[in-house]
Amino acid sequence: MDIESQADIFAQKIKHLIITSAGRTSTEATTEEFYHAFCLALREEIMVNHSAALATFHMKKPRMLNYISMEHMPGRFLGNNITNMGADKLVQCVLKKMDRNLEELIACEADPGLGNGGLGRLASCFIDSLATLNYPARAYGLRYQYGIFDQEIWDGAQVEKPDCWLLNENPWEQRRDAYAANIHFRGTPVPTQNKHGDEVHLLEDFEEVRALPYDIPILGYCEKPNYSVLLLRLWSTKESPRNFALQRFNAGFLGKASENTALTDVLYPNDNNELGKRVRLKQEFVLVSASLQDILRRHLHTFGDLSSFADKVRIQINDTHPALMIAEIIRLLTKKFDYSWGEAWEICQTVCSYTNHTILREALEEWNEARMHELLPRQFWIIQKLNQMFCDQVRAKYPGDEEKVRRLSVIEGGQVRMAHLAILGSHKVNGVSKLHGQLLKEKVFRDFAEMSPDKFTYVTNGVTQRRWLLHANPLLAEFISKRIGKAWICNFTEIEKLAAFAGDDASQKEFLEIKKKNKERFLEFVTKENMIRDAKGKIVSHSHVLDPNALFDVQVKRIHEYKRQLMNVLHLIMVYQEPERRKVKRLSIFAGKAAPGYVKAKQIIQLTCALERKFHQDERIKEHLCIAFVEDYNVSRAEMIIPAADLSEQISTAGWEASGTGNMKLSMNGALTIGTEDGANIEMREAVTDRWWPFSFGAKAEENSQLFDPKDVLNRDIQIRQAVETLRDQVFAENADEASASLQLYESLVERDTFRVLKDLRQYYETQKKVEELYLQPKKWAEMAIHNIAAMGRFSSDESIRIYAKNIWGLEPCPPDPILIAKVQEEYSEHDRCKIR
Repeated sequence: MDIESQADIFAQKIKHLIITSAGRTSTEATTEEFYHAFCLALREEIMVNHSAALATFHMKKPRMLNYISMEHMPGRFLGNNITNMGADKLVQCVLKKMDRNLEELIACEADPGLGNGGLGRLASCFIDSLATLNYPARAYGLRYQYGIFDQEIWDGAQVEKPDCWLLNENPWEQRRDAYAANIHFRGTPVPTQNKHGDEVHLLEDFEEVRALPYDIPILGYCEKPNYSVLLLRLWSTKESPRNFALQRFNAGFLGKASENTALTDVLYPNDNNELGKRVRLKQEFVLVSASLQDILRRHLHTFGDLSSFADKVRIQINDTHPALMIAEIIRLLTKKFDYSWGEAWEICQTVCSYTNHTILREALEEWNEARMHELLPRQFWIIQKLNQMFCDQVRAKYPGDEEKVRRLSVIEGGQVRMAHLAILGSHKVNGVSKLHGQLLKEKVFRDFAEMSPDKFTYVTNGVTQRRWLLHANPLLAEFISKRIGKAWICNFTEIEKLAAFAGDDASQKEFLEIKKKNKERFLEFVTKENMIRDAKGKIVSHSHVLDPNALFDVQVKRIHEYKRQLMNVLHLIMVYQEPERRKVKRLSIFAGKAAPGYVKAKQIIQLTCALERKFHQDERIKEHLCIAFVEDYNVSRAEMIIPAADLSEQISTAGWEASGTGNMKLSMNGALTIGTEDGANIEMREAVTDRWWPFSFGAKAEENSQLFDPKDVLNRDIQIRQAVETLRDQVFAENADEASASLQLYESLVERDTFRVLKDLRQYYETQKKVEELYLQPKKWAEMAIHNIAAMGRFSSDESIRIYAKNIWGLEPCPPDPILIAKVQEEYSEHDRCKIR
């Protein structure tokens, strides 16, 4: 069937759905109504393949991965789904016939508020790769009603507002009440025994929470219509009436009455108070318990019993948040399915693996044992028993070394160490870059690695080139495909062929033209959409930015001291204080959210925005040096910023960044990296080679572990001291809050400088001069950028997933069976003759 005929059929389907869902004709429908029907029409086709994929898994019974993560950041679905379905031309034809605009339809869709940063975006890249590579898998998460928060900047300060991504009906999700799960908190454990004589517990007077699942289909890319579709299942406690404690409400205790309905309201509720701590622990257990119940239900449906569970099931614990999975597997196997303790423990260690994403203490998670005992008494008893068993093993291996026992213990000092629990219950523990893997083995978890050296490994993170290049940067994608073909879309190692064109004049010229167009697109976005607000939140103007010939210097990531946005700001202050203007115009683009309770990160935002205001007010500098803080950073805004970037700021304190993935996205899109030897920067530099990686700087991880006195830098470097003293003197502050923030940042630098900002600042400043020297040679800059793109092949999430599948999960591809696709398609077509492809 030709594309015109397909478009006519698809248009008729949209008209039908508009009438049945909105009660209007297609010409009368609003843009939002048309968007909803358009997505439903696409979704019908997607669900045909999803049905076939499920039938294939049931028929072939492969080993199945279950990916458990508190965060997912898929971004808008519509554009990416069109890309992965290969329906771009068809959609263009349909919308032309119906006089609709794709950009307007995409704008109707909110970014799902399911994550905050790299952890969630990595999970979404991995699911994309799992689907594209046809691995049997399912992902689990929580459906946060209000996301983490919408960020607005009021007079330079971050203000958190509810993320209203669910304000309108989400056409991509489907509520599945039949698979709801009941989760029990608190209560009184009643000891009993299973058939093996092992102690297990009933629970009386418990508090029950019902979790409802919402399913979102995740498409794999395929140029043929037999693409694979996996599921992202999200649990919600918001929609179930039984979670609302009416008696407490009637007694006047509104907060306690609605606590369990609110468990999935917000990602990472502020835990600077008791309620926040309690809700965090409960929402983590909701994710674990509901997901495990679903995993067991699906396995029993396919296999009839659990005899093959250890062989056919793999559970990936993504960071420490789902670590309670270890205790809950043992509890359910011993209590509900009558496995012996030893059998349950062996199964747990066989099926579970754990990815550590950070060495930061706060992210390794520890829970007060009294709180855990109160909320999860049965699980806490199991953790106690596991810990006693493990500590006895440590004592037997290292007699008399009680200090080692304390270091290894899961419970110590009244705290339950969740990372220790995850390590203990998993057969593999991986870091997310080579350096991170070494740090885990040699420092963070050294004692565990000594006991079980084969347990520890690393898999360097990756990003999907389909989302971050093919979809986000179509001009550059076309540039690449014209030269090396389209094989890179599913096999990113093919990108190395692009290096042959790096020295070609015509390729350099075209690359620079594409970069300029992407910069113009970003400038149009930021001048229209990025608001400047006063102290009451009233919009007073929009961002002031430079022309597209300026150097676009980009640092977009979660605001944290170790990521050193503060060093970037201090460099800009140093440039501002120079008596003569630089030859290169610079637009410094910042974006990222600070955790609601992270005061220092919020102060860094205040300082950045104060400097942005100062640059704009200064007639001497405003057309030459500029800052744009892009508020409410998310996937859609990243898709605007990253293709426009010239320079990628990857300047974390060496030894603190586990991997980073923004570094990969930016390099894939032709930005050069200024970076420390940290995380995946090291492997990226090795892949690119030093010849094409000119802006490396800073102390190494081992140097940063040595003693350092920031006053030594201030005493010997007048220029740095003058820049730092602007914080002490509150030069850029215009109100009391800014003055206080500035002074506190000054004190933290001078007294501690935990993250070695001043130690690396001089090298950073001098390296930035090299950046500007090279930027004045556009052909040479383009040559280096093309070489960087060409070296990114190993940093595709496809490669990461292949390594996980081979070395950790033992997973084999299981593509949808063509016969089953045809069968489902036929059954669907009996009542609906509308097909996209």
